[in-house]
Amino acid sequence: MRRSLVAVVLALGLAAAALPAATAGASKPPPGLPAFYAVPSHWRSTKPGTYLKSAKVAVSGLNGMVWRVMYVSQADKGKPVPVTGYVVVPTGSAPVGGWPVVAWDHGTNGMADPCAPSLAIGTSDIPTAIMNAFLAKGWAFVASDYQGEGTPGIMPYIVGAAAAEDTINLVRAALKVPGAHTSTTWVDWGHSEGGQTAMFVDYLGSAFEKGLHLEGVVAGAPPSQLGLIDGFLKSSPFAFYILMVGFGFHAYYGSAAPLDPVLSKVGQKLVADVTTDVRNPRECTSLLASAVGAYVKAGKIGELQVADPYTVPAWKKLLNENDPGQFTTASPVPLLIIQGGSDEQIPVVTTSILYTHLCGLGQVAQRWVYPGQSHAGVIAPSFNDMVQWISDRFARGVNPDPYVPTGAPGIAPAAQTCN
Repeated sequence: MRRSLVAVVLALGLAAAALPAATAGASKPPPGLPAFYAVPSHWRSTKPGTYLKSAKVAVSGLNGMVWRVMYVSQADKGKPVPVTGYVVVPTGSAPVGGWPVVAWDHGTNGMADPCAPSLAIGTSDIPTAIMNAFLAKGWAFVASDYQGEGTPGIMPYIVGAAAAEDTINLVRAALKVPGAHTSTTWVDWGHSEGGQTAMFVDYLGSAFEKGLHLEGVVAGAPPSQLGLIDGFLKSSPFAFYILMVGFGFHAYYGSAAPLDPVLSKVGQKLVADVTTDVRNPRECTSLLASAVGAYVKAGKIGELQVADPYTVPAWKKLLNENDPGQFTTASPVPLLIIQGGSDEQIPVVTTSILYTHLCGLGQVAQRWVYPGQSHAGVIAPSFNDMVQWISDRFARGVNPDPYVPTGAPGIAPAAQTCN
């Protein structure tokens, strides 16, 4: 999320090494991180969404007030875990009911603790210009680091429900940040890895959020049809996503996501490159990308990945559980899917299949494809269109939204809307 207006690198694949999921009870911050990232030994509660602590942060050029926040979310089987993120609100007096909230689900940014977006607010995943655009509308902006980034353990990469719950729980925790005055009314937006998170936010929707009011979800280039993407990635510059998914799944699900059937011992050892790549926190995937890229260039990716995960029953089950294309019920929350027509990371056909599937379930959904735009490049031309769509949701406008996007000519296929 740094090579264009926002560079959102997608996620997908599999790989490995025995690392624990995020756990509670640490008394020191991860190496190299400020004292704020130390987990308190005593929590108010282990209930998801519990506010643990916050600290004001000065961010140059940002037209609002900013806090780092630590709060409670949950890992596999409901285990409580600490998670960090940040909350930004406009200056001035909040409206009655508080500032409406836009929650951001970040894309692929690495998995090491120093990669946590809350460490570099405004220069990591979302630039100040985007946050200022939201603040100017009178909206708050919140963003989770996701569990395991900035807190103990390893981030469960592409585990959709985990990241979605981390986001929802931050919206809930933000209500307790002293002086923030955020609202229970919110809209979710994510891109790439975060697009998958957004799909799960929509799917969990009102059943999980309890007391919050989710008005809409924007999913940018969400990965789905996961059985197709492994083959697409293996010969691409993004083959390292395959290992990241393996690391994340194994950390989250443990023995239910065994590594040996899908990754070689050589591949499993590369986990060190994703957990310790701190040479440049703005490019936290660089070591892994370089290592895997050498195998791809030599035509030897098979020396890292020993099997397509969909041929391994345990992996197929977990991948299907994390595939929005496998949803079986519609959400009552309106959904907008945005993608570039020349997306080099997520095949456009996969979101077309996803959209058709969701329409068949009765989902209120729209899909805007911007011709010629790349995976991350679509964010800039679609941004004002998206802001209008979000404005209409906060205004409780008609669903599906009759607004016609204008950010590019020939938005195809004709800005689809489920009938």
